[in-house]
Amino acid sequence: MQTIRYELIPAQGTNGEVAVITFDETNSPVNTMCRQWQQELGEVTAWVAADRERLGAALKGIVLASAKTSFFAGADLKATMRLTPADAPNAFGEIERMKKHFRTLETLGIPVVACLNGAALGGGWEVALVAHYRIAVADPKIQFGLPEVTLGLMPGATGVTKMTRLLGLMGAQPYVLEGKLFNPAEALELQLVHELVATRDQLLPAALAHIATHPHAVQPWDDKNYKMPGGTPANPKIAGALTVAPAMLKKTTRGRYPAPEAALAAMVEGAMVDYDTALRIESRYLARLMTGPVARNMINTFFFDMNAIKSGKSRPGSAPRYKPQKVGILGAGMMGAGIAWAQASRGIATVLKDVSAEKAEAGKAYSARLTQARVDKGRMTAEAQQALLSRITPTASATDLAGCDLIIEAVFESRDLKAKVTQEAEPQLAPGGFFASNTSTLPISGLARASSRPEKFVGIHFFSPVDKMKLVEIIRGQQTDDETVARAFDYVQALGKVPIVVNDSRGFYTSRTFGTFVMEGAAMLGEGIPAAAIENAAMQAGLPVGPLAVLDETALTLSVHVLDQTRADYAAEGKTYTATPGELLVERMVKELKRPGRAGGGGFYDYPPGAKKHLWPELKPLFEKPGVEWSVQEIQDRLLYRQAVETARCLAEGVLTSVHDANIGSIFGIGFPAWTGGAMQFIYGTDVETFLTRADELAAKYGSGFTLETKVRDAIREFQPRY
Repeated sequence: MQTIRYELIPAQGTNGEVAVITFDETNSPVNTMCRQWQQELGEVTAWVAADRERLGAALKGIVLASAKTSFFAGADLKATMRLTPADAPNAFGEIERMKKHFRTLETLGIPVVACLNGAALGGGWEVALVAHYRIAVADPKIQFGLPEVTLGLMPGATGVTKMTRLLGLMGAQPYVLEGKLFNPAEALELQLVHELVATRDQLLPAALAHIATHPHAVQPWDDKNYKMPGGTPANPKIAGALTVAPAMLKKTTRGRYPAPEAALAAMVEGAMVDYDTALRIESRYLARLMTGPVARNMINTFFFDMNAIKSGKSRPGSAPRYKPQKVGILGAGMMGAGIAWAQASRGIATVLKDVSAEKAEAGKAYSARLTQARVDKGRMTAEAQQALLSRITPTASATDLAGCDLIIEAVFESRDLKAKVTQEAEPQLAPGGFFASNTSTLPISGLARASSRPEKFVGIHFFSPVDKMKLVEIIRGQQTDDETVARAFDYVQALGKVPIVVNDSRGFYTSRTFGTFVMEGAAMLGEGIPAAAIENAAMQAGLPVGPLAVLDETALTLSVHVLDQTRADYAAEGKTYTATPGELLVERMVKELKRPGRAGGGGFYDYPPGAKKHLWPELKPLFEKPGVEWSVQEIQDRLLYRQAVETARCLAEGVLTSVHDANIGSIFGIGFPAWTGGAMQFIYGTDVETFLTRADELAAKYGSGFTLETKVRDAIREFQPRY
């Protein structure tokens, strides 16, 4: 066998035997529910059943174990990526066959014990749930649970049905609908694990000891006295909670994420019927999800693309891994203070410099506020808080930067100011150190002219607020060498964040593409489409917030500043920059209508003190045109296609060099809807030819922002992933 080993070993204290099923997939670091495993599970189940009949009472029990460092990783996601809706009947049949084998093992009347030596996630946790008794190594780093909803799926190999029957309809929801994970100690408290041992070597002896003292076993739901914790949907309290649950889910998913809705339906419907019927209900919902487009999109990005980044596929060269020791930050404003927090919370000594000691101290105070909130909630001890804050040294003196192996400038978006602080701080770098700019729009190659070593100058673009945003965009300038990019990549990973690597250009990838989103929204307002329609259609598409609200938050004045800088840069090159309709409308909002954005008192929205924000009433008479034709679908297409087109252009121009950086960057950096799998996966999930046709239609109606040049079309096809 290629995935499972089967043997009989002596039982403890008797003449009987115990069947040991060891999962050990050949040429794989983990165990998965691949097609070979499913076939061999059926063969092993038949062997166990035959041994049970042959040995009778002499077969004392079954042990489920793993030869890997983890227990079981779950489904074969590459195979899932190849499924289409036409495969749903076959998928249903395969799921049911696997469950039949699970059911056979757990109904032989003898104890089944799972030895959890490591992680058991998704289908891996469902394999563990076959056991009547689960023993785990007491390692807080080990994770258990059912994260399928984060991949557009649901637990369908008994996970929904069993977790509902073990924890109740309300108790199981965080683990089934949200994919909440838990460690062995938490599993013990939930009674999902029954015993903890100190080392993996103690697992088998503990399993044999349990089997010796528990000769008979049934699953809780097979006991004639079983009652569902908290009650069934017939219970008035449960029924009351369930009446609002679908609406609450719809509010969160906006109807774009079918997995949690299907999982909730399977939980409730399954709780009203017998166990075996509940399993079939679960299988039907899973088969529909796993052959649908959303699961394919989300698996592609949140599993394959994310793992590509984590494994360093975007990291150039083969330089040894870099571990930051002392990092300087120039500018203690919101961004610099956030970077200081991110570093100190990961154990990195941080020098936070500003023009005055008072401003530097104010930047450190940001970390004090964040840590105090954690102390107040019991998530951090006072000692840990003091240790973290002690790693941040606020200063107004450049000499305190001496010995830093990395210095990051995070000052205002002014070329002259950035050049000044670069030249002041760069001499303080330790030998072999490198310098980074946190700019969000200014080309790195131009900023590097202020450096004495442009090959050691790189862009490290954080997103605000730094303590919440996972993505960091690393920008390679024209002269930046591989070692510097690799060290920047390692630095970002050391902060626990997700790095993408792009080549230098105006706006890089994220700011450039984000700009197309907000300016398309502004352009639609200028065309006469109601502001409320634009904002609501955007959120219904799965965008976290509408384009006009985003412009307000980031400040309309910033957009105008970028526009002015772009015009100046073009003029310096002897060219004329033609502003887009959206840019001109934003410029009018600031310069003529005196609406600078939220921080300045109001922009597209008003922000009354103590009340909810609302759209500025003057937008209607100023911009709305009653006769203009519009539809929700058209608005959504414009917002999504415009960003996808710009992403494809970045790929064709070499600003982006991989689809995984594009997808992860678009979701975590600019809020592209996760159900699409990201901006490039949106193209592939739509179907390339269908996307190209629709983009051409939009270009004919709304201009060159949607135009796909030949080299862009070629890049889309060239980079299309194959599974």
